[in-house]
Amino acid sequence: MNKISMTRRAFVTSVSAAGLVGVSGLALPYYSRANQRPAFTHGIQSGDVDATSGVVWTRTDRPSRVMFEVSSTEDFANAVRFAPLDTSPASDYTVKRLLTDLASDQDIFYRMIAADLADINAVSEPIIGRFRTAPASKRDIRFAWSGDTAGQGWGIDDTGMKTYATIGKHTPDFFLHSGDTIYADGPMKDEVDLPGGNKWKNNVLIDEKRKVAETLDEYRGQWKYNMMDKNVLGLNAICPTFYQWDDHEVVNNWSDSKDLSADDRYSEKNIHVLAARAARAFHEMTTIRYEPSEPGRVYRKIAYGPLLEMFFLDMRSYRGSNGPGMQDTVTPQSRILGEQQTKWLKRELAMSNATWKVIAADMPLGLVVWNDATKKAGAEAISNGDLGPAKGRELEIADLLRYIKNAGITNTVWLTADVHYTAAHYYNPDKAQFQDFNPFWEFVSGPLHAGTYGPNNFDMTFGPELKFIKAPTAEQGQNLPPSAGLQFFGLVDIDGATEQMSVRLMDRDDNELYKVTLDPVHSA
Repeated sequence: MNKISMTRRAFVTSVSAAGLVGVSGLALPYYSRANQRPAFTHGIQSGDVDATSGVVWTRTDRPSRVMFEVSSTEDFANAVRFAPLDTSPASDYTVKRLLTDLASDQDIFYRMIAADLADINAVSEPIIGRFRTAPASKRDIRFAWSGDTAGQGWGIDDTGMKTYATIGKHTPDFFLHSGDTIYADGPMKDEVDLPGGNKWKNNVLIDEKRKVAETLDEYRGQWKYNMMDKNVLGLNAICPTFYQWDDHEVVNNWSDSKDLSADDRYSEKNIHVLAARAARAFHEMTTIRYEPSEPGRVYRKIAYGPLLEMFFLDMRSYRGSNGPGMQDTVTPQSRILGEQQTKWLKRELAMSNATWKVIAADMPLGLVVWNDATKKAGAEAISNGDLGPAKGRELEIADLLRYIKNAGITNTVWLTADVHYTAAHYYNPDKAQFQDFNPFWEFVSGPLHAGTYGPNNFDMTFGPELKFIKAPTAEQGQNLPPSAGLQFFGLVDIDGATEQMSVRLMDRDDNELYKVTLDPVHSA
């Protein structure tokens, strides 16, 4: 290109999946560069971007020294070079770093080149990505969210993970992946029979996806599989991803009480061993920031200018064991966030000066999610299904909602995925069993590329009102493949002038299913 700079949309077009493959040496579905120059095997990623920094990631095919360059123009004139980092087998040849001292509200182009540590003069083709830093002043903001990737045996077919490409067409500032980023417990087959005599074909499949993940390398393989999809690679190259995790990064519905003794798929029965391996793979393979005070922490806050702060919850790591969820007092066993995370969230919400405080949760507040779906028993999420006053995990959330009200914290919006359909919920204290909170919205959207399920029943402890839903009908049944079209994501637009937030629920074919515009409440 002769232009000194280019728009995000132009870069989206130029760094299509095919273009990314061309500049990186990546070959789908896998790479073959042995005994030649080093290559980048699974594309490039950015994430956890704020006004002055952002994390970037890549993976090489051998021990390599990775050089980093950053520029505000796509021709990399006057590029800033960062110190190189080395990849090694210890981290499966992945590397990520925090780029710092960036200008706010700026398109950032970043480039990596790998040199073979065994032959430092053998260097790779460059690989290029972009992201935009958060603004320091009010401007329009757009971001997308969804969850649930490569679940229930639905992998990479001829079309691929189309929802990722559809999201990319909207050129969001960032993408929030709300959890179930992989399905480590969901083996895939080459073909799946569909109703009517049709077949779903997983055209791309690796050994790690043919069984449940148990070893560290098998957990890593789950991530690498997703990054063999052209649509995932394309979005990663042009849009930062803010990651959460939930249960399927480890095993379905995991908590300390998870019992794998009767599951013949697992030779490793210890849930703590599996969770530790899964957590290491999660942090190696994503652009989540490193927290020195608690290495491996998932919950965090990202300030995205004066109009938006994002609060990412971890509803998995600190929960008590899954059970009936009927405790009358808050104890370590009845918690889902844990005492330290709850204190952190209250403190950070109270300190926030942003107009909108988006609470990114990996599970919905008022939907019943059973630990044992067959018996309809046990609380896997927050609600215990008894429809009455707050008990069990609901007590911790009730305390949080009461605090938000009493502290005068305004404009909180909850986003989640998890249940594999899309919906808009308005939590109304007038309809609730627990009423000491201010009304708020929760939006649900997923799956990205997994089986479609639902709908789930409401628990009226917090008074959810259903404003919109799109889920399989009784005639369609459950676990619909992505080809059925019921794959969903959400788009959030914040107007820089009016400060209004508009939320749209979308399907993978880019149809707008529902839209609501929320007016901000300004404190006196």
